[in-house]
Amino acid sequence: MDFRVNDTARLMNDVLVVLTTINPDIELNLLEVRLEEVMSNYEVERKSDREIENDIFEKIEIFLSSRKIEGLSSKTLAGYKIELRMFAYYVNKAAVKISTTDIRNFLAHNQSWKINTIDRKLSVIKTFFGWLVREELLLRDPSAKIKAPKKPKRLPKALSIDELEMVRESCETKRERALMEVMYSTGCRLSEIGNMKMSDMDLQERSVTVIGKGDKERIVYLSFKALHHLNNYLNYRNDDCEFLFVTERRPYRKMTGRTIERIIDKIESRVKLSKKLTPHVFRHTFATLSMENGADLADVQHLLGHEDPSTTLIYSHVSEERKKLAFKKYHVQ
Repeated sequence: MDFRVNDTARLMNDVLVVLTTINPDIELNLLEVRLEEVMSNYEVERKSDREIENDIFEKIEIFLSSRKIEGLSSKTLAGYKIELRMFAYYVNKAAVKISTTDIRNFLAHNQSWKINTIDRKLSVIKTFFGWLVREELLLRDPSAKIKAPKKPKRLPKALSIDELEMVRESCETKRERALMEVMYSTGCRLSEIGNMKMSDMDLQERSVTVIGKGDKERIVYLSFKALHHLNNYLNYRNDDCEFLFVTERRPYRKMTGRTIERIIDKIESRVKLSKKLTPHVFRHTFATLSMENGADLADVQHLLGHEDPSTTLIYSHVSEERKKLAFKKYHVQ
């Protein structure tokens, strides 16, 4: 069998696919005839898989450089790099040779990965290949046909009003009380709390400017109670550190996320709750109680720093009591 005949046919097919992608209205039959005329003058030999350069790592670096210029945070870029290099080591082939099956096999090969982990990895892979196609570094996106895995719908475990009061009473230091009040009042993420600075505060407006995901700036607000306990803590401190929450020992510096988590763990150990107390629980509580009290979904979205409104929708469930009151108020007898 003359393999070159098959290689010629394969090249013709590839060229036809490219041209019809660029111009879907092209007259296919005429194009095919003309291509056969041209190709008959050449001998075509397809490169073997070994001869095709494994450029996946190079393309990953180009992608990361491009996203850095676009303003992505160093944390997000580091996450992309870890995920994409793990994928590249698994498939170990040129980007043009990566198939949909390769991606599915990668996502399925580790039995210990949970749905959320698989979803995150697929999201990064889709972002990468989508960018390659848009930049015309790749003709097709092998991840396009893969749907995100279905995730079980779990409502965030927010604190009730009574549980919130129990947590307040369990705080033993000014720092503990100020920290939990600010976390609950602002609904900020752990990293946002740790990065708050004195200069970010506007006492007159009772607000704090924070930098959220994607280096996006937003304003969050402090309740009277949060501001009161924050002032108590700040007046108690005797240091010149610029951060709002600092370590207990000299040299004073901003608290890491792990330090904040340990403080919340200490508070949890003193209070008997039916749920795990974490920094993110205060964010859930802020959002859930705001929605319960009638806050507009769009307002909560902006206060939480959610780019996608659907992310905020998870908090839009209401209590049975509120549903009952709404029925009595609006139902026409």
